[in-house]
Amino acid sequence: MSSARTAHLDQLTGARGLAAWFVVLYHIRLSLVSILPEQVIGVFAYGYLAVDIFFLLSGFVMWISYGERFRDTGGAIIAPFLWKRFARIWPLHALVLAGFMMLVLVLAVSGRSIDAYPLAELPLHIVLMQNWGFTDALSWNPPAWSISTEFAAYLAFPAIVLAIKWERLSKTMLVAVLFGLTLALHGWFAQFGATSLGDEIPKTGLVRCLIEFTMGIALAQLWRHMRSDRHGAILALGVSVALATTGLAAGLAQTLWVPLCCSALLLALALDTGPAARWLGSYRLVQLGDWSYATYLSHYLLFIAFKLAFVGEDLQTGWAGLIGYMAMVLVCSALLYSRFEKPVQSWLNRHPPLLFRAA
Repeated sequence: MSSARTAHLDQLTGARGLAAWFVVLYHIRLSLVSILPEQVIGVFAYGYLAVDIFFLLSGFVMWISYGERFRDTGGAIIAPFLWKRFARIWPLHALVLAGFMMLVLVLAVSGRSIDAYPLAELPLHIVLMQNWGFTDALSWNPPAWSISTEFAAYLAFPAIVLAIKWERLSKTMLVAVLFGLTLALHGWFAQFGATSLGDEIPKTGLVRCLIEFTMGIALAQLWRHMRSDRHGAILALGVSVALATTGLAAGLAQTLWVPLCCSALLLALALDTGPAARWLGSYRLVQLGDWSYATYLSHYLLFIAFKLAFVGEDLQTGWAGLIGYMAMVLVCSALLYSRFEKPVQSWLNRHPPLLFRAA
C-alpha cells in the first residue's frame, strides 16, 4: 500500500462522494415534494445513515494509513498525526462557520430570527466540541456535528490503536468485536428511548461515532485477512443483504442491524475488484469523493442562501431550482477543495507548531 491513493482504495473514495450527496438530498428533500414521488422522498429520508458510512470508513482508513506506523513507532507520531488531522478538518470548517456568521449578521440586520444560531454556543463550534454533550440541539452548521465527533475520534485513535493488538485478532474474534460494539451502541441509544441512528444526535452522536469508528478499525483487520480471498466480496455482500432483509422484515431497531449491515457493505466494497469497484473508482466518482468534505460542510449554508434568494413561502423548488442548486453545490465544492482546502492543508502540514513536529 505504497501510495496515499492506494491506501484509501479508490472505490471507497467514490462511495464517500455518493454518500455525501445522499446527505445533501436528505437535507433538501422536503423542498422536493412537489416534483418527486413520495417513495423517492422516503428514500432520501434515510440519508442521515450516510454518516454511519463516514464513521466506519474513517476508522478503516485511519488504520490503513496510520495503524501500523503507530505500532512501529510506539506512538511517537501521535503529535504529528493530530496536527495532520487538524489541518485536514478545521480550516474548511472554520471558513464555512465564518459564512454562517455572515448569514447571522444579514438575518439580524434584516429583522429575521437568529434563534438557530446561539452566540453562547459559538465557541464550542470554533473548537469542534459542539457535539460532545454540552448542548441540547444542533445549531449553526448542523451537519458539522459529525465533524465534531470525528475530531474526538481522532483524539482517541492513538489510544484505541495502542490498547489492543488489532492485527493479532482472528477473523472470528473480529466478527465478535463487531457484534459486541453494535450491542454496546444499541444499549447506549436505548438509554434515551432511541431506536433510529438519527435520534437524539446531541446525546447519542459522540458515542455513535466513537463506536463505529472503532468498528472501522476492526473492518480494516478483516480486510487484511480476506483481501486474497476470491469470494470475500461476495460473502460480505451476502451478509450485508441478509442483515438488511432481516432487520427490515423483523422491524428491528436500526441500532441493532444498520451498523453491521453498513460494515459488511463497506468490507464488500473494499474487497471488490469487479465492475462495481471499477465504477466507484472511476475518475469522476473519485473526484466527487475528493470534494465530498467540501460538499458535506457547505451544502447546508448554500441551501439556506438558495432558499432566501430563489424559493417562495411554500419552500418548494422545481426541477430548474433543483438542478441549479446541485450545480452550485458541485461548483462550490470543487472550488473549495482546490482553492482553499488543499492549499491550506498543505501549508499547515509544512509548518506545524513545534509541539506537533515529529521527534
